[in-house]
Amino acid sequence: MTKYVFVTGGVVSGLGKGITASSIALLLKSRGYKVFMQKFDPYINVDPGTMNPIQHGEVFVTYDGCETDLDLGHYERFIDEELNFTSNITSGKIYKSVIDKERHGDYLGATVQMVPHITNEIKNKVYEAGITSGADIVITEIGGTVGDIESQSFIEALRQIQYEKGSENTFFVHCTLIPFIYGSNELKTKPTQNSVRDLRNMGIRPDALVCRAPYDTGESIKKKLSLFCSVPVENVIDSIDVLNIYEIPINYYKQKIDEIILKQFNLPIKKANLDYWKNLINTVNSLTNEIEISLVGKYVELHDAYISVAEALRHAGYKYNTKININWVDSETLEDSKTNLKEIFKNSKGILVPGGFGSRGIEGKIKAIKYARENNIPFLGICLGMQLAVIEFARNICNIKDASSTEFNPTCTNPIIDLMSDQKSIVNMGGTLRLGNYECTLKKGTLAYKDYNQDKILERHRHRYEFNNEYKDLLEKEGMVFSGINEKTNLIEIIELPKHKHFIASQFHPEFKSRPTKPHPLFDSFIKASCNK
Repeated sequence: MTKYVFVTGGVVSGLGKGITASSIALLLKSRGYKVFMQKFDPYINVDPGTMNPIQHGEVFVTYDGCETDLDLGHYERFIDEELNFTSNITSGKIYKSVIDKERHGDYLGATVQMVPHITNEIKNKVYEAGITSGADIVITEIGGTVGDIESQSFIEALRQIQYEKGSENTFFVHCTLIPFIYGSNELKTKPTQNSVRDLRNMGIRPDALVCRAPYDTGESIKKKLSLFCSVPVENVIDSIDVLNIYEIPINYYKQKIDEIILKQFNLPIKKANLDYWKNLINTVNSLTNEIEISLVGKYVELHDAYISVAEALRHAGYKYNTKININWVDSETLEDSKTNLKEIFKNSKGILVPGGFGSRGIEGKIKAIKYARENNIPFLGICLGMQLAVIEFARNICNIKDASSTEFNPTCTNPIIDLMSDQKSIVNMGGTLRLGNYECTLKKGTLAYKDYNQDKILERHRHRYEFNNEYKDLLEKEGMVFSGINEKTNLIEIIELPKHKHFIASQFHPEFKSRPTKPHPLFDSFIKASCNK
C-alpha cells in the first residue's frame, strides 16, 4: 500500500515547504524507496501558465507537458525523478473537473457541495499520484498557509485521507517559524503553537514539526513545543538558516526525520546512501574560481522568474569548480541609446538570453545578442532567446532590416518567427502552447552534437511561435547552422554560429532537465567556454 507524507505550512509563507518536502523525498529515496512528489496550490487558476512571472515566478514544465508551480523544479532537481500531470493540482483544476462532471450529469442530480464532491476530487488526485507513479511513498506539499480561506478544502480532504488510510499510512509534517525577538533576545514559540492549534481545529494533528529558525532552538524550546503541540520531542525538527541549500537534507538526516517517518509507516529502515549528496555539498562549499554570466531578461526584478536557468548555470559551475555570479540585466534598460553595453558587460564571460513572452524589452535583448556575437562572447539563447538570435542575424548579417516576429509585429513583411498553422486558430491561451517533450535530431559535426554526443534527444518545450523555414536557405548561406531539427514536424530546434567562439541557442528549455550532480549538456558547454574566455 502506498504511504503518504503531507507537508503543510503555518505562521507565514515562504518558509521553505518545497525544500522541506524535497529533502524528505531525497532522504527516503536514499534508503531505497521509490518516491513521488506533488504540489497542491490553492489559487483558482487552472495552472500557472497564464500568470505573470513577476507575480508567481517561473512556470516549470514536466516532460508530459504540464505547466506547473516552480516548486516542482526543486522537487526534480533534488530527487532526480521526472514528475508528471498528477504532480501539480490547483483549486482551479479541482473546481473545473467537478463542474465539468456536474454538467455531464455524473452526480445524478445531487446537490454539488464542497464536502464531499470537492474534497473527493482532491483525494482522488492524491491517490491517482500513488497509482500512476507506482511509488512506495508520495510526498504532497500544500501551498499557502494554514488558516487561509483558499486552502481549507485541501486541509479537509487530508483529514479524510488520514481517517481513511490510518496513521500507519499517513504522516503530517507542519513547517512553522520560530522568530527571534530582538531586545529580549529570545526565540518565541507562540506563533507555532497558534498555527498548530489552527491545524488541530481542522481535525489534523501534525506528526512532526519542522521549525525554521536562525539557529538551533535547543532542548527547552523543543520540550515546550512538544508539550503544547502534542508532538513527541524527537519529532520537533530544527530547520536552521544555511548558506548552502544542499545542506538542508543532511541537517534533517542528522535529526532522523526519515527514520521517524519510516517507523510510523512500519517500513524497514534501510541503510541510506548519501555519499553523492555529501560530495555535492563539499564541492559547492569549496569552489575556488568564479566568473560572471549576464542573464538578460524582462523579469529580472524577481529572480524566481528564472530560477531553473539560474540553477542550471550553477550546476554547470560546480563541474568546473567555479562559482557563477549572475549579472541580472533588465533588457528594457538596454533599449536606451545612451546605454553603454561595454560597461554593462565588461566583467561578463558569457551572455544568456532566456525565454519570455510579449514585446516588452525585445530590442534590448537583440542588442545584447548582437554584442555577444560581435565581441565573440560565449552566448546561450533559450526559447525566445533563440528566436531573437535568428532575428538579429537576419537583420544584421542577411540585411533583412525589418526581420521580426508576428508575436511583436503581426503585420511585419519578413516574419522570421511566425505561428504554426495549427496555432493560428487557437482562442484559449492556457495549456495550448507547444508543451513538454519533443524529439530533436542532431546534425553530426556540430557543437550541439558534440555537447550531447548522440543523434536524438528529448527536450521540454514551452512556446507558441516557431522559426519560419522559408528563410532557412538564406540564413544558412550566410553562415548560420541549423543543428537540431524535429524531423516529424520539420521545426528548427537548435541554431549555432560555428565561426563564433561559442554561440548556440535552442527552441526548447534545457534548464528544466539540469541537476546539481548532472549539469545539462548545453549549460555544461556554455560554462566551459565562458570559463575559458
